[in-house]
Amino acid sequence: MIFRTLLVMLLGKRRPRLDIHDVARTRLRVLPTDLDFLGHMNNGVYLSIADLGRMDLLVRSGVWARFQKLGYYPVVASETITFRKSLQPWQRFDLESRVVGYDAKACYIEQRFVVDGEIFATMFIRGRFLKKAGGVVSISELSEAIGVDVADFPPPAWLSAWGAQVALPATRAEAPNTWQ
Repeated sequence: MIFRTLLVMLLGKRRPRLDIHDVARTRLRVLPTDLDFLGHMNNGVYLSIADLGRMDLLVRSGVWARFQKLGYYPVVASETITFRKSLQPWQRFDLESRVVGYDAKACYIEQRFVVDGEIFATMFIRGRFLKKAGGVVSISELSEAIGVDVADFPPPAWLSAWGAQVALPATRAEAPNTWQ
């Protein structure tokens, strides 16, 4: 996956520029290393491939370069995916990625795996941004970094509710495992 990521980053610099709120369409192909024993793309690989689409969006919008200068980097806090059809070996598909909103702590992104205009799978992620020097990038710092008032882009209510319902306690809070 590291080689695919580097390729997407390099090609992203040569592809048409996007606004951070545009849809990034990343053309990919199912490789043999993406397959499970049933001969289709492994469900876990979809999550890794989705990283490529988010990276393409960040690079083509210029946000990645700004984040590098500021020492910011993205992390996934939560994700959910729904499958409709399987992607097969060597099949070409478009990974569509777009920011759908922000709340007080996170950015929400929708991603779709599309073949010939048909959705095969869709996923949503709730992402945060961290500082290499330590700490979390606040929403006001994020607004300044991307040059947009993120308050103008609230996520759909159901997505905010999902994000709140699946969130785990903060890293410094206790999170005991009660399965004994």
